[in-house]
Amino acid sequence: MRRTLPHSLRRTAAVLTAVLASLALAASTASATTVPVEFGTDYHDPVTAAPPISTPHTKACEVTVAEAKFKDFTPYTGTYTPPTGCGTPGRWSKVVLRMDGNVKGRQYDRLGYLDIGGVQVLRTSTPEPSQDGINWSVEKDVTEYTKTLSSAQSVDMLISNVVNDTYTGILDVKVTLTFYAPERRRPADAPDQVIPLSSGNGVTAGASLTTPRNSERILAEVYATGSGGGCEEFWYSATTPSASYSCQAGDDGPYREVQVSVDGKVAGIASPYPNVWTGGWSPYLWSVIPSPTAFDVRPLTFDLTPFAGLLNDGKAHTVDVSVLGVPAGQTGWSAPTNILVWQDAHKSVVTGAVTSYRKADPAVGNTFTDGSLRHLVTGGKDRLKVSGYLNTSHGRVTTTVERTLTAAVDHQWTPDENTDNLTGKWTDHQVVATDGHLSRTDRDYTLDGRATVDSANRLRVVMSLGDHAVAGATRVDDTYRGDATFTLGVAREERHAVATTSERYRLYGPGECYDHTLATEQGVLTKDVRRC
Repeated sequence: MRRTLPHSLRRTAAVLTAVLASLALAASTASATTVPVEFGTDYHDPVTAAPPISTPHTKACEVTVAEAKFKDFTPYTGTYTPPTGCGTPGRWSKVVLRMDGNVKGRQYDRLGYLDIGGVQVLRTSTPEPSQDGINWSVEKDVTEYTKTLSSAQSVDMLISNVVNDTYTGILDVKVTLTFYAPERRRPADAPDQVIPLSSGNGVTAGASLTTPRNSERILAEVYATGSGGGCEEFWYSATTPSASYSCQAGDDGPYREVQVSVDGKVAGIASPYPNVWTGGWSPYLWSVIPSPTAFDVRPLTFDLTPFAGLLNDGKAHTVDVSVLGVPAGQTGWSAPTNILVWQDAHKSVVTGAVTSYRKADPAVGNTFTDGSLRHLVTGGKDRLKVSGYLNTSHGRVTTTVERTLTAAVDHQWTPDENTDNLTGKWTDHQVVATDGHLSRTDRDYTLDGRATVDSANRLRVVMSLGDHAVAGATRVDDTYRGDATFTLGVAREERHAVATTSERYRLYGPGECYDHTLATEQGVLTKDVRRC
């Protein structure tokens, strides 16, 4: 007679078996991995600990959107046509974008974008390659752009690049969209309209917006990035004019805030994420593991629903996107913007109004101390609270949006800047109340970078970055750590570069558990462990 274990013991045995198998695999991987004493001409392709995109078990259809070799500033242009074999266009359960790329030789990090029908669907940056070449990929859930993707559209893509005798890397990329047929449940709750206000690398200023007259929810998403190789790429380290430092800004120093205004009135505020591109601080920090969001730049989202009653009047309204703290006339920021609109299916005109509005100027303070170790401490905060109602087909609906931002930056450096240390923390907390239903999102960003150049001209950078969010019962913690050293001012093969890096991505929520850790040494992947 076959004997069976009780359910609880069977479950324990299964867990132990899985743990032992994982340990055996890790031990096998470790024993098979040879770590060189320094970086060579070839190293592991870029990887990230972020979770893969979950997809339904329905029929999938793939469409190629763009294929191009970027070697200058010439955009790729083409035409997108939706698939015909995965159900009615616009009724898909999910749409996933994938970009695959390869590059070889020597090249800087580059910023790029993909627009479909004028709507920015991807903002990305590229890895810096090894001499022997690398491949990389990025995936993004683009289901929210279903309305745009439901019909034929123009395609514009550009990754600005420079190729010459020194910088030889040509960026060879392919972008596809995979569409998943509808499930039995309702299709994804995508917006009914996606209205582009600016595309490509533009900054939204004085854009004209006319929304459908029955709009009942309106969001703005802004792909705000400081870039271009100047000081605004490292905006968090910019100082006030009174501080003696190579990157100076205005009186707000490193304080940055992205604002969306409607007809001249601030309608939304947000803290930008301190993106570090793959050439930032030290390229060897990011040779295998990019910083969080570097390959898939997350847009900032602004809930403009309290202003829907105003916007529903059928007239054109002016929308501006600005970045506070940038000195007048100075460039360095891009802010392409999309407006996402959900419409009332049972009413052609939805009326309403803004009922309360509270907004003061941001409170920013800087304290600078000169000496053998210069020191700038910056603190800033801002708050916006606005309420509005709409007379919808299902009754009067009142929405209140309250958003609070804080920033704290501590920057210390020597006069020659051979020691340059910075810590920063930014918070972006939002509460949206809709007829008593509360939706809360708390985001916290952290950066701790410490750079030193010694007497042998060896640059060492120790860096940690954090991207943390709590939305309802779901928590996300994405933390990167790295330590890289190389010799400045010599040929690439004489740098004697070394680096250890790691990333841990954790996601917990109702029915969700994801915990993934990666680690590298000298460009070799030494750890790849999943705990959930």
